[in-house]
Amino acid sequence: MLEGIVRESIDKRSTKALRKDGYLIANIYAKGIENINAAFKVNDFIKAVKAKSGLKFDVSVGGKTYNVVVVDYQKHPVTSILKHVDLKVVLPDVESKYLVPVIPVGTPAGIKNKGVLLQSKKRLKVKCKGKDLPDSFKVDVSPLDIDDTILVRDIKAPQNVRIIDAGRVAVLGVVKAK
Repeated sequence: MLEGIVRESIDKRSTKALRKDGYLIANIYAKGIENINAAFKVNDFIKAVKAKSGLKFDVSVGGKTYNVVVVDYQKHPVTSILKHVDLKVVLPDVESKYLVPVIPVGTPAGIKNKGVLLQSKKRLKVKCKGKDLPDSFKVDVSPLDIDDTILVRDIKAPQNVRIIDAGRVAVLGVVKAK
């Protein structure tokens, strides 16, 4: 489990001091919960995110444990070092919006005909309760030939999960290589 600290002061000077000490600034929030200003060791956070098996993972801040998902993050424009992360608490019985990754499975038939698989949407916006949140959408791309696409409406969501993105939006497709 990822251990973090609660930030008492959120001014610029203390934020700079924490970053200099190797901390990642974080904001933890959810519907009905007061925002928590936290900080995690950058390397520990990266290890925890890479080691997680699903979309959700546990963090411990101020003696309390939260089940969270990464909503957004900011990197330094030159060095690409993580500077800030937004974490959303997954509440089991509260309906909320999440971004769920799309994972293509298989090799498209169009690859043999000199085609290239393009993934235009990496994540789909869904609305569901925390207990119903899927880890990912696995999409079989093996029947795709050149100029074939899979739209949002072609992806089947699990029970009690509603995809919010427009149904006409392309998610995956095979195009002819130039």
